[in-house]
Amino acid sequence: MKKESEKSTWFDSFLLWREKHVSERYFILVLSFVIGIATSLSAYVLKEIIHIIQHLLTNNAEKTEVNYIYLIYPVIGILLSGLFVKFIVKDDIGHGVTKILYAISQRKSRIKKHNMWSSLVASSITIGFGGSVGAEAPIVLTGSAIGSNLGRLFKMEQKTLMLLVGCGAAGAIAGIFKAPIAGLLFTIEVLMLDLTTTSVLPLLITSVTAATVSYILTGTEAMFKFNQTEAFSIERIPYVLLLGVICGLIALYYTRATTWIEGKFRKLDSFWKKFLLGAVMLSLLIFLLPPLYGEGYDTIGSLISLDYGNLMDGSPFYPLQDSVWGIALFLGLIIFAKVFATSATNGGGGCGGVFAPSLFLGSIVGFLFAHSIGLLFNTVFLPQENFALMGMAGMMAAIMHSPLTAVFLIAELTGGYQLFLPLMIVTISAFATILCFERYSLYSIRLAQKGELLTHHKDKAVLTLLNIGSVIENDVEVVHPKMYLRDVINAISKSPRNVFAVTDEEGVLRGIVLLDNIRNIMFRRDLYDRFKVKKFMVSPPAKININMPMEKIMQLFDDTKAWNLPVVDDEGKYLGFVSKSKIFNAYRDVLVENFSADE
Repeated sequence: MKKESEKSTWFDSFLLWREKHVSERYFILVLSFVIGIATSLSAYVLKEIIHIIQHLLTNNAEKTEVNYIYLIYPVIGILLSGLFVKFIVKDDIGHGVTKILYAISQRKSRIKKHNMWSSLVASSITIGFGGSVGAEAPIVLTGSAIGSNLGRLFKMEQKTLMLLVGCGAAGAIAGIFKAPIAGLLFTIEVLMLDLTTTSVLPLLITSVTAATVSYILTGTEAMFKFNQTEAFSIERIPYVLLLGVICGLIALYYTRATTWIEGKFRKLDSFWKKFLLGAVMLSLLIFLLPPLYGEGYDTIGSLISLDYGNLMDGSPFYPLQDSVWGIALFLGLIIFAKVFATSATNGGGGCGGVFAPSLFLGSIVGFLFAHSIGLLFNTVFLPQENFALMGMAGMMAAIMHSPLTAVFLIAELTGGYQLFLPLMIVTISAFATILCFERYSLYSIRLAQKGELLTHHKDKAVLTLLNIGSVIENDVEVVHPKMYLRDVINAISKSPRNVFAVTDEEGVLRGIVLLDNIRNIMFRRDLYDRFKVKKFMVSPPAKININMPMEKIMQLFDDTKAWNLPVVDDEGKYLGFVSKSKIFNAYRDVLVENFSADE
């Protein structure tokens, strides 16, 4: 206890010294530098653990025969990961990017401390044993948790916490991919943080620091080796546009299928039921289609280097490897099955994201597109490695709704900077295609359905940040249907309001009494004991549910033209009133606190 007290005193003294001698603006830059180092080291540790586990498990796997180990390893992985989360973490750590969006929107950018390490452990086990997910979402959650908790340690305000969460995410992407520009753009496009003069420098410092540390630890080579042997030709633009449309449609299938499959898993009321369903789905799919094992980066490397002769190794489809259409059939099955493998991994107890799956799918879609065009039309030649890269950008742009991030990430991942123009074309085409059908990305669709998504639209963002609990007013007098007019007059004498809630004995809202509705009888004493409340009470124009998003509440006010509306819980019990003026006052406070321009 004494040591803890001394430590607290020392740290408090440091905080006081910092406040006196280092301005918050410069201290944020120091924190962003520290976050860059921490996130890059975390990304390095995660990748190394995954590679060590995979090497130990698959080093002696047969290449030309069916490998039954693919029926076992993924099951062990999601079981160990699920038990770790259930009994040690005791918290949901899935959907890392969605959790960051929720923390920014609803929890004042506060992310739990265990997220700084729990996702690293769970995802390394999941992916190392063959789970068909990516490590990027877990490391992004880890980085954001580092930023959030470091900011809270130094007593930073909410607006600064939001920036540090973004720094953590940017550093995670920059560190794991060695892509500083993509890290910055990911924070802006996916996490939807506004880019201001005060936020751009910390984000850049974190991204550059994380990428630099990654260069020091792993070398300066791009993550994927790519040599462009065919220059981009203007005559191929129609094919690039068509590839973008195909990517958009496949991304739509992936998004809708993921949402549907996850819904089925959520309906299962037992951990073991979820595990068994996920285990059976995942092991069978990986057994039939071995490229679904793990992140799939080996497959991407094979496709963009045109060394894809080993894709069918260990698969029942191995006899088809010499068929010109055999590879097309095999890759087509992978495109269809990937969403089931990823959803089964997460639904069965594993931990991972869709970042790597989107790149994996995109490389196959782009390669298969160019491969099929070449088979169907002998006179048309499309460089398969170039289109594999374009497919990666298109699929990522569509699934994550992040076209700029996709362009720069693929360029930084592969060094394919000479393909900037076609990368931009395919991302625009893919993004525009999916926007025709799906407004939100796979990361944000869950929050958007609940009205909890913070967006770049400032009015909607402010409404999202508003907490309905802070605008409920409880100074409205409550009366009951069996009360008389006399009782209402007594309530009027004690209340500054001109509206009164009517509830039954159990507290359920039955109606309201408006002062205007009884004005013509309220001074007639001969009616005080004759008229009961149930005679002159009326139904409210609308009722607000306590779980209703603020945007929908404002829509109710606009539709009903009301100035006050009652709030009830899911059982209809009365909780209070919300007034439009109270919302406007809260709106102004949130706007000033979170969105005012810095001097």
